[in-house]
Amino acid sequence: MSENSIADLLKAATAHAVPVVRAIPDDRLTAPTPCAEYDVKALVNHLLQVIVQFQALAAKQNSEFGAETPDFVAEHPDWRDRFADEAGKLVAAWAAPGADEGTTGQMDMPARTVGSMALLDLTVHAWDLARATGQDYEPAPESSGVVAALRESVAGLGPMARKMGVFGEPVTVPEGAGELERLLSETGRDPRWTQ
Repeated sequence: MSENSIADLLKAATAHAVPVVRAIPDDRLTAPTPCAEYDVKALVNHLLQVIVQFQALAAKQNSEFGAETPDFVAEHPDWRDRFADEAGKLVAAWAAPGADEGTTGQMDMPARTVGSMALLDLTVHAWDLARATGQDYEPAPESSGVVAALRESVAGLGPMARKMGVFGEPVTVPEGAGELERLLSETGRDPRWTQ
């Protein structure tokens, strides 16, 4: 993985995810997304749960991913602001000294790997939400190292993630596809997905 800290990578990804979430119109909450098991509302709820629970993992605490995802959208009329606040807290949690060292949580995985999972969700699900709501998605710039770090991470996590059903089988992309398109395809997404 790149030498950039997880906090720096998360900060760069957050800057591109928050505007997408802020721009989701209420009348698109039931729209399908490239994540077949989620509509827009369910995906926002999932992503909010991820950024809340991965704050605990940064602090070497166990996460509380329960059987049910909280319905943040229904419970918080200001869920768009809540998303921005929690994303900022996620960055701060991973910026704490030692957050990306050692192992973390009941996953007992290297902290840097765990942090990269949150980074992947913030990047790929922001693309999913943008696609599902007719927005353009501009990933963090190449200079940030986000997409390069994620491609490296997905190469390592991919086989197990596919076995667990977290990733689909890779999708073929055309010659000359960009780094984001390649990353999406490696997680089983069709970069040309439309409703």
